[in-house]
Amino acid sequence: MKYNELQVTANKDKKRVGRGIAAGGGKTAGRGTKGQGSRTGKKLRATFQGGQRALVQAVPKHRGFKSLRTPAQVVYLDHLNAFKGKTADNFTLFEQGYVSTPFHTVKVIARGELTEKVTLKVQGASKSVQAAVTKAGGAFEKVPTPLKKSTKEAEKADK
Repeated sequence: MKYNELQVTANKDKKRVGRGIAAGGGKTAGRGTKGQGSRTGKKLRATFQGGQRALVQAVPKHRGFKSLRTPAQVVYLDHLNAFKGKTADNFTLFEQGYVSTPFHTVKVIARGELTEKVTLKVQGASKSVQAAVTKAGGAFEKVPTPLKKSTKEAEKADK
């Protein structure tokens, strides 16, 4: 065992200042001699810069709203012709390179013509896409976004 491998927690008490000279933190109690920092009462806020304009006031306000929801990955209707007679889901679209990851929401939107029969199993499709898929003899099914398996689950599935 090495010194840096020791598993010990810090067990040090807070220093009690202002308890006399012999205690080691007497008289000014580590606050210096005079000035704003040595006085009792209201302490300065973290952004105070000694009377200079505070950084918080100098930075412009960031207005508006930023959504934390990741937008759906878009696949176009004419891309589905590559899946002739097959099922197009998140994983097959990922394998073909139409989406960057199979674990995000995928939405199919209308562009071009669908000539092949395709079974579409994704999170969303526009009304016109749903109509085009059924017209071509295929089917649309709305499915939830697939979740990533944990490493433990993936190992169990491999065995």
